[in-house]
Amino acid sequence: MPEGPSLVILKEETARFEGQHIVSAEGNTTAVDPAGLIGQPILSLRTFGKQFIIEMPEIVLRVHFMLFGSYRIDEAKDRPPRLALGMEDGGALNFYGCSIKEVDPDLDAVYDWSADVMSDRWNPAKALKKLRAAPDTLACDALLDQNIFAGVGNIIKNEVLFRIRVHPLSPVGALPPAKLRQLVAEARNYSFDFLAWKKAFVLRQHWLAHKKTICPRCDIPFSRGHLGHTKRRSFYCERCQKRYPAVRG
Repeated sequence: MPEGPSLVILKEETARFEGQHIVSAEGNTTAVDPAGLIGQPILSLRTFGKQFIIEMPEIVLRVHFMLFGSYRIDEAKDRPPRLALGMEDGGALNFYGCSIKEVDPDLDAVYDWSADVMSDRWNPAKALKKLRAAPDTLACDALLDQNIFAGVGNIIKNEVLFRIRVHPLSPVGALPPAKLRQLVAEARNYSFDFLAWKKAFVLRQHWLAHKKTICPRCDIPFSRGHLGHTKRRSFYCERCQKRYPAVRG
């Protein structure tokens, strides 16, 4: 599943399509009639978390890549697209294995931009407030909550928890205030590190925990498991990532 930084790259790679008219459209999506998109200009291409937003005068589409979705720019895969758009300059934007959905054109009413870790409008204070309102939420689940950290995915989750030395099964309400603030700060910091490394094609070289077998700090085997309510894969060190016990009322 593409994480927030990858969607920012998609937005940058497709920026030239803004202002162009769609000259062809096809696909097996049932959310919209592709033929109805022909002739519409693309007003903007935006992202929110793991969502890619195509804004047109008469319709706004949200693309969510789910677990196995993908895209191609100016080329096509050897498989039917969910949605394929041809542009005035001869370019193409093709989506595969993803969810296409029409959303309300009042995007400020649909999206809380302050929850997007990649947004200029990101608000860490609001993230802290949401975390404090859910003290029993496990750290591994909290980081994947798109209402709090839109754009954070499993790679960022594992790397942030390793970076701040917090065990994924620690309830957020048990974290000391300074550690909770660190979790919020590093969710954004690591997301921008992710963006820079991915642009340089060195992202995997910087993974310290995700899909790793040995802790680089302790030189002992990592633990791994599908943890929390999300059941996403976690890679963590039982020695240097502290498991904060639940606070009993």
